[in-house]
Amino acid sequence: MHDKFDVVIQGLERLRNSQRMPGVFGESAHSYRLHPVLTEAEVLPVEAAHGIRLPDDYRQFITRVGNGGAGPYYGLFKLGEMDHGFEDGPWGEFVGRLASPFPHTSAWNDLSGMAGDSVDDGNEEEREQLMDAFERQYWDPRLIDGAIPICHLGCALRQLLVITGPEAGNVWCDDRADYKGLQPLQANGQNRVNFFHWYHAWLNEALSKL
Repeated sequence: MHDKFDVVIQGLERLRNSQRMPGVFGESAHSYRLHPVLTEAEVLPVEAAHGIRLPDDYRQFITRVGNGGAGPYYGLFKLGEMDHGFEDGPWGEFVGRLASPFPHTSAWNDLSGMAGDSVDDGNEEEREQLMDAFERQYWDPRLIDGAIPICHLGCALRQLLVITGPEAGNVWCDDRADYKGLQPLQANGQNRVNFFHWYHAWLNEALSKL
């Protein structure tokens, strides 16, 4: 009997074997191909190092389907990686403390420290200092404690999977690069979208265009 992950595997195989690309945004970056799955022996040390348990749907995906590759926008990141310019690399200092609960349960966008009209036009040094302080605050890793980046849309716009706290398992949008803050992904009339529904919706869209 096939389960939902078998359906995903079959759908991706159909896309890879198609004589033409369906024309979904970002598909040329991954061509519907996946990286090899991770074993339990590879996942457990990551969870232990951060004091977490990955959400079940995501955990099953990386151990049964693939550790990144084909996926929404420019594709799914490998566990522990994210975009760095034109290459992917380690999370580094971008992520916060994964064992700490994700600090948001509703959309967040605090622009109160941004340099604005209060700074004289001629005082560029003061404006730069205020903006530097604001950027450090706005990109503080603690703002995304308990979450990992799972894909990017280009121009440092990303989507996150919440690992810890009340929002665990849900996908959030990180639009701070456009100064639009953080907000839960909403789609198809749903106020929250979990990892599997997020991925499956993208897969269905691609299949519908064959």
